[in-house]
Amino acid sequence: MKLQIIAVGQRMPRWVQDGFHEYAGRLPPQLKLSLTEVPLGGRGKSAAADGALREEGERLLAAVPRDALVIALDARGRSWSTEDLAGRLDGWMQGGRDVAFLVGGPDGLSAACLERAEARWSLSTLTLPHMMVRVILAEQLYRAWTILQNHPYHR
Repeated sequence: MKLQIIAVGQRMPRWVQDGFHEYAGRLPPQLKLSLTEVPLGGRGKSAAADGALREEGERLLAAVPRDALVIALDARGRSWSTEDLAGRLDGWMQGGRDVAFLVGGPDGLSAACLERAEARWSLSTLTLPHMMVRVILAEQLYRAWTILQNHPYHR
C-alpha cells in the first residue's frame, strides 16, 4: 500500500525536507510514504486568491493516483487522535487502496478538492504553516504504524 502526501508549495526549507524524510524513511517498504509537491497558484495584486486556489486544486487533483482514497487536510475537518489514525491506517491497509492526503497552500483547499475527499481531517484547531503539516503528517503516520506494530515509540 502506498501513502502519498500531495501538497501545494515547492522549495521547502531544508528542515522541512529533512523532517519529512526522517519519518517517511522509518516506515516499512510495504507502507511507502511519498511526497508530491505542486506549484502555488498565481497570486498578486492583479490575481484573485480564488483563481489561485482553483489552480492549485486542479494540480492537486491531477496528482491523485487512480482509485486512491483521498483525505483532505482541512481546518474544518474532524479531529482524529493518534489512536483513531492507527485504527484508520489498519483499515486502509486491510482495504488495500492507496491513500492520498491533500495539503493546501496559504488559502487552504479548493472546493473541488474538498468534494473529492472521502474524509476531511483537521490536525489541530491551531493554524499551522502548510509546510509544517508535511512533517507532522509523516510523523503521525509513522506513530500510527508503530502502534499497530506494538512498537515502543508511541510511549
